[in-house]
Amino acid sequence: MKLGRSNFQKAPDTVYKPNFDPALLRPGIVHLGCGNFHRAHQVTATQAAIGAMGADGLQWGIVSATMRRPELALELVEQDNLYTLLTREPNGTVASIMAAISEAVFARDTHSTLAARIADPRTKIVTLTVTASGYYLTADGSIDPEAADLLADLTAKSPRTAPGILVQAMSLVRAKGGTPPVILCCDNVANNGRTLRQAVMDFASWRGNDELSAWIGENVQFPDTMVDRIVPAPLSDDKDDARRLLGGLEDSIPISAEPWFQWVIQRFDGPRPLWEAHPGARFVSDVDTFERAKLQMLNGAHMLLAYAGGLAGLNTIAEAASDPALGPVVERFMRREQTADVDLPEDTLDRYAADLMTRFRNPGIVHEVERIGRNGSVKMAMRVIRPMRANLERGEPTPGAILLIASWIRWFALHEQEALEISLTDPRVDHLRQICADARDDHMAQAEAFLAMEEVFGPPLPDHERQVTAVAKALGDLTRLEASEVLRKLAATG
Repeated sequence: MKLGRSNFQKAPDTVYKPNFDPALLRPGIVHLGCGNFHRAHQVTATQAAIGAMGADGLQWGIVSATMRRPELALELVEQDNLYTLLTREPNGTVASIMAAISEAVFARDTHSTLAARIADPRTKIVTLTVTASGYYLTADGSIDPEAADLLADLTAKSPRTAPGILVQAMSLVRAKGGTPPVILCCDNVANNGRTLRQAVMDFASWRGNDELSAWIGENVQFPDTMVDRIVPAPLSDDKDDARRLLGGLEDSIPISAEPWFQWVIQRFDGPRPLWEAHPGARFVSDVDTFERAKLQMLNGAHMLLAYAGGLAGLNTIAEAASDPALGPVVERFMRREQTADVDLPEDTLDRYAADLMTRFRNPGIVHEVERIGRNGSVKMAMRVIRPMRANLERGEPTPGAILLIASWIRWFALHEQEALEISLTDPRVDHLRQICADARDDHMAQAEAFLAMEEVFGPPLPDHERQVTAVAKALGDLTRLEASEVLRKLAATG
């Protein structure tokens, strides 16, 4: 029997269930990017808010739009937009039935009215989780004028990109004289609200509407946010576990997540759900410190675990973080390098770093390094190069950043030689593979060509040639030696 509104209450008492009738939800939020993270994060906090607000909470149903996978929207519809969240504790799994999505749609459906739904007066908030690459940004955080998808949206009647959809929606709001919704970016992008605001304004100008661009800048709120929860890709075991925990009910789209949950939101004006009913959600006046700590310490360390771990034959983040050599290397990298310009007390940083390593090592979370390693060229500037630059300017060593960059380049070099089992996903994959092909046996040339890409790394690093030489040496070590041996030597240096 399929999970749905008619039977979810039949699940055992050990399963957490919504304390409201999902059929009574009314749409108040539109979400772009109905992926796994959204379903484990924003939906979780919104469900807590609806439950805490009683009848008033029913106005906060989520219209959740898949951007690339129509199948997920169809599967949600088949289950009345219900699904199971499996919280993977180190010693067991807790099941919760999620019910805050009131409607699931596919953004690229030819009949989609997504911009109109955003412009609907009932929509008070728009949230987004389209990944960092979904904003088409360059290393300095500005919108990429050469992005093919954005160029296609310039003349499209039904835009497919997040900036295109938002610009069309804001045009409709302005034409009607309505109040625009608050737009909350929930992706790992530095200053994500301010960055998205500028991207939307720029895209409006590209479409030849400077007046709309100015109106957006003056009238639409784009608060900054910071989100944090590890949500791995679904596995076949998830369906089996959901069926067992739900007492035999079938769920075709369950998801797993770690217990940790954090959502820090810049205060904004206007109606909103009582998100702080969830203990991991909070509203603050300035998100910057929280965001910087998370981007650098968590996301930057994730990248090193993925790239170096992948070279060492470690398939998951848990395996990589638990490795006796790579684990200590990442701990040092996180604490000594990635805390640059994070304005928090030393003991707070120590606790956060220790908590992160514990989370990374959670055996219940199967987070593949291949997945974490995606789109490195988009992530590199804010997560790795920003703290690296700050350290170099202070004369501090950056061995972890050098290893990370070299390991990333090595992925492309091996892929070009058809010697890497890990698949590569990156918007610049063809160009990066070609660099490695043109300089197959010349590590210095590879390092020079990669670090010269200002759209990825930004302007030249302090003492740039010395950094190029260091990356080239690390590339040579990773080529001559087994990656595990390189990591053991680095771990032993202390």
